[in-house]
Amino acid sequence: MGNEQKGRRDFMGMALGACAAVGGVGALYAAKRSWDPLPSVKAAGFTTIDLSTAQPNELVVEKWRGKPIFVLKKTADMEADDRDIVIGSDRFHVSIGLCTHLGCIPAYQKTNHVFFCACHGAKFDASGVNQGLPAPRPLDIPPFKIDGTKLVLGESGPEYKKMLDAGLTATV
Repeated sequence: MGNEQKGRRDFMGMALGACAAVGGVGALYAAKRSWDPLPSVKAAGFTTIDLSTAQPNELVVEKWRGKPIFVLKKTADMEADDRDIVIGSDRFHVSIGLCTHLGCIPAYQKTNHVFFCACHGAKFDASGVNQGLPAPRPLDIPPFKIDGTKLVLGESGPEYKKMLDAGLTATV
């Protein structure tokens, strides 16, 4: 075998090795990117809700991590509950708006002060407490932190931890 043949064979081997190395680095980079959470998921981690504009007995529906969040400023005639979030002299019901039976979205009935799930007839009071079957437990309260008149969803503040320790909500 001549030097020309050996040189050509060495060049082909190095070219193949270089292509394999570039392909391997590209594959590792793509695998790492697929493990990272999407930017939309990172952005959905925290949601801030300004409660200063909330009107009594008007349900506000926000979105947090793709789930509906119910925010209800309670009126003076609505019964106080340990699940209420108190800011100043105002009481609020805040929960994930998914029925704890099968995950349907309950509708709020303003006149009765009740959340009613039309899927299987589950009822929750204005504090999100289930009123019998088929819902096995109250509406879940998302992790929150109070920042003045704002509620930051996705961050566990002392008020949320107190509710969690008292068994008033399940970890979400």
